[in-house]
Amino acid sequence: QVQLVESGGGLVQPGGSLRLSCVVSGSISRIMFRFYNMGWYRQAPGKQRELVATITKGETTTYADSVKGRFTISRDNAKNTVYLRMNSLKPEDTAVYYCNQDPPLKEWGQGTQVTVSS
Repeated sequence: QVQLVESGGGLVQPGGSLRLSCVVSGSISRIMFRFYNMGWYRQAPGKQRELVATITKGETTTYADSVKGRFTISRDNAKNTVYLRMNSLKPEDTAVYYCNQDPPLKEWGQGTQVTVSS
């Protein structure tokens, strides 16, 4: 089984920055993580979960139009960790952020809350 643990969220003012981390663990994941395509997703109150950014095993990245130029996804295969650097944050970025494979597994982590507010 794969366990996903997100961290790094918090309350930030508009224009601020955060870096989210997601550690992927599990007996198989230690070996297989480098072969996973990974994604960051978010779910705002009353909205469906949406895909924000992806990174392939070859480190090709894609972004939703709403975050392009502001967010950067990266990975460290030695640490089984995927990151999301978020700059120039806006109130509409407020959501619970999750990581998962792309396409996602059925299981999700607990997510990390990001609140952008003055």
